[in-house]
Amino acid sequence: MKLGRLNHVAIAVPDLEKATAIYRDTLGGSVTEPQALPEHGVTVVFVDLGNTKVELLEPLGEGSPIGAFLEKNPSGGMHHVCYEVDDIIVARDRLKAGGARVLGDGEPKTGAHGKPVLFLHPKDFCGTLVELEQA
Repeated sequence: MKLGRLNHVAIAVPDLEKATAIYRDTLGGSVTEPQALPEHGVTVVFVDLGNTKVELLEPLGEGSPIGAFLEKNPSGGMHHVCYEVDDIIVARDRLKAGGARVLGDGEPKTGAHGKPVLFLHPKDFCGTLVELEQA
């Protein structure tokens, strides 16, 4: 497994519309339309930075993992970083063999870009939630 490029940095926000306006109107970013991802419990937009993206995400539905994050961080904050890998199954198996914890059932889910993704436990990665996305 070789770690690929930074795909995006995700920021949890309590109000997606307000956050979108800040990134679009104040910072001049190119922002996508909101996309609901019920299987992940979030609604997201992406700010295209050319070489990478910023993902803004707000809770969607009961039990959203972002809801719990915002309870601890009411004004929002950095939620996770996403790195690309060539083969998510090879990456998962190598990481698990090395003792890393894969969140959920360990099987990739389809992410916002229509590609397989996995999340890795923050306690195994310097206190940072890591998302892997197959490139």
